[in-house]
Amino acid sequence: MNTQPASDAATRSTGVFVNLPVADLQRSIAFFSALGFRFDPRFTDENATCLVLGENQHAMLLTRDYFAGFAPGQRVGDPAQGSQVLVAIALQDRATVERLAETALANGASRFRPAQDLGFMYQDAFQDPDGHVWELFHMDMAAFEAMQQGGQ
Repeated sequence: MNTQPASDAATRSTGVFVNLPVADLQRSIAFFSALGFRFDPRFTDENATCLVLGENQHAMLLTRDYFAGFAPGQRVGDPAQGSQVLVAIALQDRATVERLAETALANGASRFRPAQDLGFMYQDAFQDPDGHVWELFHMDMAAFEAMQQGGQ
């Protein structure tokens, strides 16, 4: 096991996205709106909405079916019975995603799913020794915006 601490700059997250399954997306939007939260419309559609928790801190509220696509082979937990959370950590570049995933795997994590390059986003995912899922990603917002404009 690697016991040498990494430098803070090398592992500092640039944001946190917590993905949560919801039974009724519109009800969830109404609820959190009533509490005074706002949503990022760029990441909102019929399957999901991006709840803004703070600067670079978000919760993606996903319909249960859409959430299931991010957890292949896993049962989506019923929050009344237990919960499943995919903790997504935004990092500064692809190399950092790759390095952190490799380090996690070398220190007892297991691969959750293969790395994916979506063009505007690169992501990898692992389960920590307790089974919690961590998604590491780097998103190129300029590429995302270009993709969005090209699709309209």
